[in-house]
Amino acid sequence: MNDRANELFKEGLKHEESYDFESAKKVYKELLANVKDSKTAEKTRSRMEDMDDLIAEKDIYKRIDENGKRVLTDIGINIAESQELMDILVEADAIDFESDTAVFVPLKRDFIDRCLENIPRGMPEDPGMNCFGTGATPPFLKRPGDEELRAASKDEFKRIVQVVGEHSDTAGIFSLPVAFDKSISSYEVAKLMEQGFAGLKMTTTKAMTDDEILFLKGKDHWLDGTSLITSLAPMPTMVDAFLRSARTGTNLLLLDLTIAGASGPGSPEALLTQIHAQVMFMMVLAQTVNPGVSCMHGGIPGVVETGGDLSYSSRHQPLINAAMARLNTWITKFPSAQSGGSTSISEMNETAVMESELSRNTLRKYGSHIIRHSLGAMGSLNFFSIEKFVEDCEREKRSCKIFNEAPKDKGIIPLYFPADDKTLDGIKEIAEKGNPKSAEHTLRNVESFMKWEKTINDAAIKKLYYPQLSDTVIERIRKGEMIP
Repeated sequence: MNDRANELFKEGLKHEESYDFESAKKVYKELLANVKDSKTAEKTRSRMEDMDDLIAEKDIYKRIDENGKRVLTDIGINIAESQELMDILVEADAIDFESDTAVFVPLKRDFIDRCLENIPRGMPEDPGMNCFGTGATPPFLKRPGDEELRAASKDEFKRIVQVVGEHSDTAGIFSLPVAFDKSISSYEVAKLMEQGFAGLKMTTTKAMTDDEILFLKGKDHWLDGTSLITSLAPMPTMVDAFLRSARTGTNLLLLDLTIAGASGPGSPEALLTQIHAQVMFMMVLAQTVNPGVSCMHGGIPGVVETGGDLSYSSRHQPLINAAMARLNTWITKFPSAQSGGSTSISEMNETAVMESELSRNTLRKYGSHIIRHSLGAMGSLNFFSIEKFVEDCEREKRSCKIFNEAPKDKGIIPLYFPADDKTLDGIKEIAEKGNPKSAEHTLRNVESFMKWEKTINDAAIKKLYYPQLSDTVIERIRKGEMIP
């Protein structure tokens, strides 16, 4: 029976790896009914304990995907002031003029579904799960001993490319790491990145000419980072750049950094739903002007600290980004890139590096696709430090080694993602009032992230996964902030 039991246990883990938790539960249930070996029974019971939580979590992600589409059909996007976008969607017969519920301009559901079906789900240059790298284009380069705030020069950017290239065994994506001054152009920056780093790369093309943007076309190892929608409305300064990238046919990384309670809803489910809706609108528009163009889901949920500033030191930041990643890896199957592994600390010190390491490890344990901003960024994405990048890479190598050598029988770790049955009502209220800060839904969810974290912590007290690899939860236990 031992051989058969081991085979069944491995079968259950394979179902988990494909996020089929219902099938995994059936296998584990059968195994527990027949297994005699105490070690196998213990491992199986441990996995069985998580199945109902994982099934419930997946159901919430399914609802987020559905409700994201309902935001586009029942609430709409405020594009009425953009004649160009209106003309494109009217000509495509995409707008539902019969809707009597929408606050803004609603889309037809069948049109949304057709467009989303056109999006390739695979990536020829897919770096795989838990791919960490640079990004965010911080405005300032951190220089040891120099407090002046300024972007990178041409020579400094060359040095950054050299250092990142030397760590290409660790950095999975070379996303534009810092802003640069007028001594170098966006096109020259892209060429330097191409010469110095063979793997997946991302840059922005807004400042490129029509001829220069063609440098990215047809290259599977390049992503064109662009954005269009925020707070359910287009950014007027991004319309032309977005449409040019979509029509050119570069590989689009569609970015949305909506912040809980500041530019979006306050509950985790409502926040992800609005971000997902806004990214899907960008996908729909891109497919309308260029069917089949590659689109990566770049939904990046943000959280704030006391005072209202974006916080990358918050323990909630890797959790909400892990959930955003799961929405795509478990449900939509869109390639995705989220944010994490950084810090709000602006000075290069042990605490800044440790916070980044713990954040990356949290994301790694829950399983994410591509994570930008995780190597070298600091000060809540306001600074890039070469010194920190190198130290981040060294710690990342160590973490990868520990994680890869750990037993492979842990399965998928539940995130205990909290449900919000008032998600659509909350998003509609914010749309009508024009500001999440004045919405009752936001006020009702002020403590929603804290409650979610407590649920995760309470579960960790009972059972730790990969205890040999520290993360944000384990660090709290170590410090005595949680007593297991």
